Amino acid sequence: MESLSWRRILAALALAGLTTVMGATAWADTQAEGSAGVPAVWTAKELRFVYMGFTSHYSCDGLRDKIRVILTDFGARDDLQVSEGPCTDLGRPTRFPGVNIKINVLQPAGDATDSSVVAAHWKRVQLPGPGDAVRQAGDCELVEQVKQKILPLFATRDVQYHSTCVPKQLSIGGTSLSADVLVPDQPTAKPAVAQ
Repeated sequence: MESLSWRRILAALALAGLTTVMGATAWADTQAEGSAGVPAVWTAKELRFVYMGFTSHYSCDGLRDKIRVILTDFGARDDLQVSEGPCTDLGRPTRFPGVNIKINVLQPAGDATDSSVVAAHWKRVQLPGPGDAVRQAGDCELVEQVKQKILPLFATRDVQYHSTCVPKQLSIGGTSLSADVLVPDQPTAKPAVAQ
């Protein structure tokens, strides 16, 4: 009886040791993957974005706020500028709200080796993000237009897009957009303003 208990204890210790070794190996693999950065450079981009949809209508400031969140999620630098375009109904939904976008985004550096090169990595981004399913369904046309007009401003890979948008109908879970985008390894400080 006593030898059976020792066998169980030894087996448990061996399993614990194997688990520790496996965990350490997985941690090392994750560290190696994360440290294999992508050299990138900040590149200025501009866009006039006008939303045209049948299902959901946004105010210019509401669209501005949504686009600002999307740009930040995609890895735009903190000094981004998103301003409402000429709007007739400030604070109220309008037929064709628009925003002017000025951003700096990361692009692969290629052969560049100067001081403007920053360490970056690929990050998976999913639209719509977490939240109310009905609100997400209402953003179907917006996500579609973001894919067509805004996503090309960014360096991306493995873009996955699915949409079953039907004008003037909400389709829960009908649209999804995901892509790997380049983001800096370190948070970026806002550039100093010359005095």
